[in-house]
Amino acid sequence: MKKGLILVTSIFLIFFTFSDEDDLTTARELVKEFGTKLKNELMHGMKQGGPTEAIAVCYSEAPKIAEQLSDSTGWEIGRTSLMIRNLDNAPDNWEKAVLENFEKQLHDGKDIKTLEYSDIVKIDDVEYFRYMKAIQTGSVCLSCHGSEIKAEVKEKISELYKDDKAVNFNKGDIRGAFTLSKKMN
Repeated sequence: MKKGLILVTSIFLIFFTFSDEDDLTTARELVKEFGTKLKNELMHGMKQGGPTEAIAVCYSEAPKIAEQLSDSTGWEIGRTSLMIRNLDNAPDNWEKAVLENFEKQLHDGKDIKTLEYSDIVKIDDVEYFRYMKAIQTGSVCLSCHGSEIKAEVKEKISELYKDDKAVNFNKGDIRGAFTLSKKMN
C-alpha cells in the first residue's frame, strides 16, 4: 500500500513540475510577443513624429496590446516599474520585491538580459503562476526616460501622465519589467 502512495505522489509532483515549465515557456513567449509588438508600434511612432509621437503611441497602444494579449491567452499581462509613468502600472508588493531584487542582481553584475523570476503565489486562497522579466533601458528610451528630455517631449509627458516618475534613466538601467500572472487550475 505504501508503494502505491509513493508512486501516486511522484506522478503528482512530476505533473506540477511539467505544468510550471509549460507556464514558464508560455510566459517567456508572451513577453517576447508583447515586447515585439510594443517596440514595433513605438518605432513607427518615432518615425512618424519623433519622441512626442512615441509617447502618444505608448500611452494609447501599450495598454491595448496588453489587453488584447490578455484576452486571447487568459494571462494578465502588463508592465511595471519602481519609477512609473502610468499610475495604472504601479507595482504590487510582489512585483516591487522582484524589481528590487532585479536591481540588486544588476548591481552585483548579473546580465540584465537574464533577469527573470517566476513563482506560484497564493492570493485569497487562489494560486497564481507569476512571472516577471526585466526591461533594459536602450538608447532610444532616453528620449523620453533619460535626464535630458526636450521641452516639447516633457510637455507631452505632462499632458498624458500627471505624476510621472519615469525619468533620469541611463542606458542599461532596468526601466521596469513585463509582469504576467495566470490563475492555476
